[in-house]
Amino acid sequence: MTKIQEQIIPFHSADVGEQEAQAAAAVVRSGWLTMGAKTIEFEQKFASYVGAKHAVGVNSCTAGLHLALDAIGLKEGDEVLVPTTTFTASAEVVVYFKAKPVLVDVDPETLCIDPVDAERRITSKTRAIIPVHYSGQPCDMDAIQDLAARYKLHVIEDAAHSLPASYHGVRIGAISELTAFSFYATKTLTTGEGGMVTTDNSDLAARMRIMRLHGIGRDAWKRYSAEGSWYYEVLDSGFKYNLTDIQSAIPRALGAVPFPRIAREKIAARYTKEFAMTQTLQVPTVRDNCDSAWHLYVLRLNLEQVSITRSEMIEKLRERGISCSVHFIPLHMHPFYKQTYGYNTEDFPVASEEYMRYFSLPIFPGMSSTQIDYVIENVLEIMKSAMR
Repeated sequence: MTKIQEQIIPFHSADVGEQEAQAAAAVVRSGWLTMGAKTIEFEQKFASYVGAKHAVGVNSCTAGLHLALDAIGLKEGDEVLVPTTTFTASAEVVVYFKAKPVLVDVDPETLCIDPVDAERRITSKTRAIIPVHYSGQPCDMDAIQDLAARYKLHVIEDAAHSLPASYHGVRIGAISELTAFSFYATKTLTTGEGGMVTTDNSDLAARMRIMRLHGIGRDAWKRYSAEGSWYYEVLDSGFKYNLTDIQSAIPRALGAVPFPRIAREKIAARYTKEFAMTQTLQVPTVRDNCDSAWHLYVLRLNLEQVSITRSEMIEKLRERGISCSVHFIPLHMHPFYKQTYGYNTEDFPVASEEYMRYFSLPIFPGMSSTQIDYVIENVLEIMKSAMR
């Protein structure tokens, strides 16, 4: 096995280089740094890539989710269904409106929102559902769309993990009324910070474009350009959520090759091939007719087969130079959600149990074969020594 001292493997390394640096530098030299023509071009390319009519660039997926909820007219006292196994951003945007994030348990196979449990939690106040495509695998969108149709709910997909995933041959971003993406540094496509909201609804797109820049009327970003006007009108109390041209220049062209998904898919295949051979681990599966973005590779310990905990496993890997993470601590376990809404562990049996088992391994396009082998060898070695 490779010497430990020779291998320090980060959890993630951004897939950017000289091409992206030159693109950003070109924008700096142009003198136009904020939202402008480069952002509009990026929006158009992104919409075309996923198959949506509109794409609205924003400064984070969180901002995108916030704008989406504003666009559907969420009000104080409304309720929104959110899976408990997600990052807090998926639910905190609901709180911005003084509405209630109604947490939902997850599917034991995919860790995506469980549509059956979601239906049990619907009330007369429920306005929307936010399915989170956990780790890059699409949720059961047929079941979610059916649920939304029967109860007249808005569907806002949290696609922070799922570019470029697809569901039954349709890319995520072209399925629901609204879909929010993340371009954070760890994501499959990055602008450092940033996000995008896609929709086929022209009215919703227009509302989000106004609200992302202080509620100022159409083309407010052109005020300081040659074709712009000094005159502007504030139509509503908006936000400062726009994406800049520097950020928009960084992503590589949206072409036929789906970013670095192929590289991630190959790493995931190598992991799964090796880890599936031991009874001590549960490997992730991808449902039929779905393509995962493989944003994360989430392993689960079969705790009845091993003598160590998930936390001990992560520490052992850290000692060997391998960085891991946990996605996520379920929201119902955090003080804010427990104290504010009274959520308890027993309310979410699947999420609570699975949380004790899962951890995320490094998976990024720049991983070398040596690094991948090193991760596999060390995971299996630890599992062998920990087997009951």
